[in-house]
Amino acid sequence: MNMFSIPLRDRLRSLAAADRLAQFVAVGTIGASVDMSLLVVFHSVVGLSLVISKLAGAEISFLVMFVINERWTFESFGKTSLRARLRRLATSNGVRLGGLATATTVLVVLTETVGLWYPLANAVGIGVGFFVNYSFESLLTWRVHRG
Repeated sequence: MNMFSIPLRDRLRSLAAADRLAQFVAVGTIGASVDMSLLVVFHSVVGLSLVISKLAGAEISFLVMFVINERWTFESFGKTSLRARLRRLATSNGVRLGGLATATTVLVVLTETVGLWYPLANAVGIGVGFFVNYSFESLLTWRVHRG
């Protein structure tokens, strides 16, 4: 059974679980802290470009968030075999690349076009990317609508 064989209202209802959403927000806050800290270190201290700094910090934060989500937010969803966990890791990384594309676009537009300070622009981008990540992580990575 795939995600599209389940009625839309059931998929939307599965996204509205307040406790899971709160956990996802908490994990996202940790991830955003890792992302933001590494962005500043890589860009301001190490001297890497803004986009490379964003991509490196984001990938590290993806791994941190995956581990926490796997063990806490979505612990009751999915099989526990190594193969299943690796599938979820790959799916999660793919999903988060969509959120990263969104966040990076917002970062670049706000810094280059609007002139916003890059940490603030990054925070806005992370906020926008959150909605992409929560929806698709829930439905594709951990398949909460099945369970």
